[in-house]
Amino acid sequence: MRRRTLLKGAAVGGVAALGAGFWALPTSPRPAAVSLDGARQVLDELQGRALVATRGWSPQEVFNHCAQSIEYSMDGYPELKPAWFRHSVGPAAFAVFSVRGAMRHPLDEVIPGAAPLAEPASQELALQRLQAAFERFAGYDGELQPHFAYGALDHAEYAEAHVMHLYNHLSLIRPA
Repeated sequence: MRRRTLLKGAAVGGVAALGAGFWALPTSPRPAAVSLDGARQVLDELQGRALVATRGWSPQEVFNHCAQSIEYSMDGYPELKPAWFRHSVGPAAFAVFSVRGAMRHPLDEVIPGAAPLAEPASQELALQRLQAAFERFAGYDGELQPHFAYGALDHAEYAEAHVMHLYNHLSLIRPA
């Protein structure tokens, strides 16, 4: 009983701190509307351009990472955070991101259990993979899988999460 009370207290305290901390973080300008169409437009504009990362992952690793997240939302994430997290801290973080219209997360953190970000190895092919993942998701009407951290999301929520995720990562990508 004491352990459950302690866990609940920690979760509530963590959610409050998370919300206050993320709310205070500045947001960078969004490259387009937080919508699937906005993301498609941004990705179309990147085609054929030489890109570099200001730090962290290469552009192709970023594109592969974002594609993985979209693919896993339909096919299932390889690993999930504990249920208590997916029912408390995770949804609270997503709610904060949603209200702000922007996501902030560690930009070098892999999806738990995900395949290495090496394939495809070229920037252009990785960008095509990401565009195909967005197209597949846009037309997907099957059951979506729980997000590894946020838990159950409907199609609109997942679309918002995928676009905010992409935009957060693109904040470190520049023309070469």
